[in-house]
Amino acid sequence: MKTGDSATMIRIYFGEDDRWEGKPLHEAIVEEAHRQDLAGATVYRGIEGYGASTRIHRRHLMTSSDLPMMVCIVDEPVKIDQFLPVLPGTIGPRPRWPAGGEANCPTGK
Repeated sequence: MKTGDSATMIRIYFGEDDRWEGKPLHEAIVEEAHRQDLAGATVYRGIEGYGASTRIHRRHLMTSSDLPMMVCIVDEPVKIDQFLPVLPGTIGPRPRWPAGGEANCPTGK
């Protein structure tokens, strides 16, 4: 992806305890995005949140309680479309939208 190209961003939400083929889900997603040469992926760990279960997840003292996680991925719409079917089927809907005009991609991928 080059600077000025149209970009799409997706956000994938899940819990910190979620795993895919024996590894943390966030690692599996980022590794696959990297393997497919997508422009960028960032993992965020929330400090508190809730979702479909309506149960609030938060850190308790020295333990975690399945804290919320989000992976944000940005690239050209076509590459995002090719990436989506590879994600585990247990991941729910993935919001997507234009990434706000020009993407800043200094590497020129």
